[in-house]
Amino acid sequence: MAKTQEMAQRPSTDPRVRGPAEGQAQRARESSYALAPPADIFEDADGIGIMLDMPGVTKDRLTVKADRSELVIEGDASIDMPTGMEAAYAEIRSAHYRRSFTLTNELDADAIEASMKDGVLSIRIPKRAELKPRHIEIQAT
Repeated sequence: MAKTQEMAQRPSTDPRVRGPAEGQAQRARESSYALAPPADIFEDADGIGIMLDMPGVTKDRLTVKADRSELVIEGDASIDMPTGMEAAYAEIRSAHYRRSFTLTNELDADAIEASMKDGVLSIRIPKRAELKPRHIEIQAT
């Protein structure tokens, strides 16, 4: 028995689905949808912090990609099943998370840091050094 099992698919209760082929087509469409994880975004003088709730996603099933103007986060959820048990029913049909953010020119996409703990992804995006506010010391003469 595998330690990890994908989310179980709930049978369709849609009365419009009449045959097995139509039911398979509907399930295929639903499995292509992605959940947008809820996000909290914080800004301070040094940069931006983003926290995303992605329950069931592990580090090895998570992808964070950034280029100069976009940050894309994708992850697949899995359920750790106790030995001898398997999922017979699950409320969630889609176990794929996807969220993207537009990055402004003031952010340093090359210095992004990310960490995952207890289903919460924390991302830190620093501001570019040349654009950070700086304190100018006044000399007494």
